Amino acid sequence: MSALNFSSSDLRHYATAKSCDRGENYYHQGAVIAVIQRGNLLQGEVQGNDFDPYRVSVSWDDGDSPSATCTCPYDFGGWCKHIVAVLLTYLREPDSIQQGQTLEQLLARLSDAQAKSLLQHLVAEFPPLLDAIERQVNLLSPTVKSAKSTQSPRRPTIDPQPFRRQTRQIFRDAIRHWEYGGEDDPLSDGIFDLLENLQTFLERGEGDNALVILEAITETCAENWDEAEEYGAYSDDIVAALDAAWTEAILTAELAPAEKVDLKVNLEFWQDALCDRFAASLIALDCGWDDPRIQRILQGNTAELEEVEDSEEPDFRTGTLQDRATNSLAQIRLKILARQQRYTEYLYLAQAEGQTQEYLTMLVQLDRANEAMEAAQAQLAVMGDAFAVAKVLQVQGEAEKALTIALKGLALPGNCPGELATWTSELAEELGEAEAALASRIKAFEARPSFEDYRKVAQLAGETWENIQPELLTVLRNATGWGLSAAKIDIFLHEGEIDDAIATASNLSSYDSHLIHRVMEAVTPARPDWVIENACRRAESIMDAKKAQYYHYAVQWLSKAKAAYTQANRQAEWSAYYAQLRQTHARKYKLMGLLKQLERP
Repeated sequence: MSALNFSSSDLRHYATAKSCDRGENYYHQGAVIAVIQRGNLLQGEVQGNDFDPYRVSVSWDDGDSPSATCTCPYDFGGWCKHIVAVLLTYLREPDSIQQGQTLEQLLARLSDAQAKSLLQHLVAEFPPLLDAIERQVNLLSPTVKSAKSTQSPRRPTIDPQPFRRQTRQIFRDAIRHWEYGGEDDPLSDGIFDLLENLQTFLERGEGDNALVILEAITETCAENWDEAEEYGAYSDDIVAALDAAWTEAILTAELAPAEKVDLKVNLEFWQDALCDRFAASLIALDCGWDDPRIQRILQGNTAELEEVEDSEEPDFRTGTLQDRATNSLAQIRLKILARQQRYTEYLYLAQAEGQTQEYLTMLVQLDRANEAMEAAQAQLAVMGDAFAVAKVLQVQGEAEKALTIALKGLALPGNCPGELATWTSELAEELGEAEAALASRIKAFEARPSFEDYRKVAQLAGETWENIQPELLTVLRNATGWGLSAAKIDIFLHEGEIDDAIATASNLSSYDSHLIHRVMEAVTPARPDWVIENACRRAESIMDAKKAQYYHYAVQWLSKAKAAYTQANRQAEWSAYYAQLRQTHARKYKLMGLLKQLERP
């Protein structure tokens, strides 16, 4: 580390005595989060009174006289306490100072003179942009590998420190968010965004750089996890994303045996710290591309394929962790093969690993739709795979074949019957296949009834609607599940099935008051007694509970009851009931004020 021309005595020259004393306190309190030296530029972050840390920059552009800036609002002459704290950290803890690339070093990696000029201008105006520029340069400039190197195959060219700092910042921001009462998960979102940027290196085949970046991210996650866990953070999704990224990086890079051993030790340590398994990446370390079984498959060994076809394939969606890890590993291998345009090997591997969806969709993308159709008849076993293949066929201009596969998929087990049925119906309608469009739309309604599908079936059915309608209403009455009440009420009221609408509304809680109100308004002329009983009961439960914040809801229910009494020409009964309510709840002053609304005509 090159020493900067600065000493502790210089602080008194650039900062007031008060700022120096407060900066000293900040230093001893550990408020300085990180300090980075970039040649003659020193950057630091200091936690102050604001939610976000203040950013400090001190530069020695002229060699001797430093200039300093801070994002805090201090404007009383001299340097602020945050600048003092950063410089004290530099002077007293030189081993803690991180080393970063200078602006010149970063720009030297780019060839566009205009970009250099622009970046120099921006950094001079906004020094904190330097960290962001470093990350973007890493993303934009492809690595040039030397063919003469005889050392370890791992030759990373990326500085991992920006990723460590960014990961630490993600943890700090998430913890502050939770401290202020936030309920969402900015930690997972931040880590996912980081890993998304990592894909740039993997897509360029820069496995070495990807491994270095992943090590920085994962190690920082492990170091900070205990504190995040205290706020209720869960590691499942983060570790799953890290595991997938590690697996792809391991299979993209060229690792020496000793490096595999070191990485395995690290992964096992990190998974203990994060309380979850790096299952797929650990398998990838043991069974890379040189695994004998994988090599036989990639060479098209038919005996290997027959062995897999004759065995019972595990259900990766519900199987063991090992099964799911093996499935993830297979999909990542296929992703890499596709990226390298090794399509024959892709097909061999997809077929051998039971990746039916990937196998069939690749055939379609290779303009081998007829072959895909023939294979689909024998291999498709689940609805989701059929749906995926059908969509690819449609995109490739094979709409008729897409419809055939989609109709086959509707007869297979799966968890997307409504979505597939609606998609199939729309495609069939476009192709003029009226019978298929109607049958598919009925399946969509049966999977999850909706008013939209009900009306669409009526439109497609034409003269046969009278025969189909009773069957759909029976399906609707028997349908169970969350979120169906609105569809039931819409359809029952539309068809004048008042008893069914009332039965649905009677079972709803007051949280669905808007639906109950709709039914009450629709059936008041025919069934005022039900409206009166139901509305009064719900209103009385609120008033008896003495929860003043909900009294306005009680008045809304009572207004429905009043309308029903009026509709039935029973105004005298309403007046007596209303008088009784006022007498019973006379001491509830807020309620008495709200009840006056009911006295209006």
